[in-house]
Amino acid sequence: MVLKLYGFPLSSCTRRVRTVLAEKGVEAEFHSVDLAKGEQKSESYLNNLHPFGKVPVLQDTETGVQIFGSMQALSIEQSYFDPIVSQIAFEKVFKVRKGLGETDEARVQVLFSQLTPVLEGYERVLSKHKYLAGDQVTLADLAHLPYGVFVEQFGFADLLPKYPHVQKWWEELKARESWKKVTA
Repeated sequence: MVLKLYGFPLSSCTRRVRTVLAEKGVEAEFHSVDLAKGEQKSESYLNNLHPFGKVPVLQDTETGVQIFGSMQALSIEQSYFDPIVSQIAFEKVFKVRKGLGETDEARVQVLFSQLTPVLEGYERVLSKHKYLAGDQVTLADLAHLPYGVFVEQFGFADLLPKYPHVQKWWEELKARESWKKVTA
């Protein structure tokens, strides 16, 4: 097994992975990613290493297995999608219901702008696989439905045509019998 670790030497997350590898006595070829120069945002890095432009990435060159960011496809939803769309839902509905003031439309627009790079990352992932973790639907995909469908009415649905793979994935998720049963 030939491991390559792509990361920034001073990054806490990169250091975590390097420490675990050292603890286990596993050698990995280290490739420094210059965050100051934005190397993690280059087209090559985004398309081949990490679709969200983060470090570290651990790659097994023999098997092609690549572990990035928070290590599981489900964490993509929890790390990048849910924090944004749940705040949109809060601003548009729950804030008023809880008597915490009126919707801050400027905040909603900021949140939607933060969703753009997330959807760009999803587009990169879904251009290679039918689902976030491969070609079989998993909890990582299904977990998007509740908040995603909830915020469609507030502008989420309007973003999807810009991302054809995301839009196809999204429509297929919403058409699943399990979702229809839950929302009937």
